[in-house]
Amino acid sequence: MIKLKRVYDAPEPSDGYRVLVDRLWPRGLTKDKAAIDTWLKDIAPSTELRKWFAHDPAKFSEFSARYLSELDNNPAAKTLFDLQAQHAVVTLVYGAKDPKVNQAVVLRDFLGGK
Repeated sequence: MIKLKRVYDAPEPSDGYRVLVDRLWPRGLTKDKAAIDTWLKDIAPSTELRKWFAHDPAKFSEFSARYLSELDNNPAAKTLFDLQAQHAVVTLVYGAKDPKVNQAVVLRDFLGGK
């Protein structure tokens, strides 16, 4: 099972294996407080794509298409698939404020569709 959770929300046992999917470490958060099992920063969108997107909901559809294209050629995707196979619950943890407009949403769909 793949779950999504904002990194600033309190970790819970039901989160299972927690994977941070941001390229940058979340501001103001210690590693202990984040309770991340793996920081898979290479799975995050490229810096260029991230800056272009800027979490603009109007760009989300185009962002998703571009990000999926990046994921098709990203070796870190295999790591994420392996983690999904090894753990009953994997929570993709992200720093974005909007729970519906961020890369973790695209990753969840990517993992479910492969």
